[in-house]
Amino acid sequence: MAYRESFYRFLMTQRDPDSTDEVAQFANNAQHDQTFPKQAQDYEEISDYLELNAGYLPSMSIFDHAYQLYLDKMNY
Repeated sequence: MAYRESFYRFLMTQRDPDSTDEVAQFANNAQHDQTFPKQAQDYEEISDYLELNAGYLPSMSIFDHAYQLYLDKMNY
């Protein structure tokens, strides 16, 4: 199986402090989340974490969109 970068690593490429884009804002906030599962690739693992711990994420649909961008980039 080919190497696939973690979702967090992908998400960090989406950061832009000057953007109003929801995914960019998610990335900006996740950067400061010390307990974010930084090695995770699995949707369920990350989703469960965010639902319980990410008060900075106003809607899980933002995560869903970001995760789809991640899958598209990883060609999965």
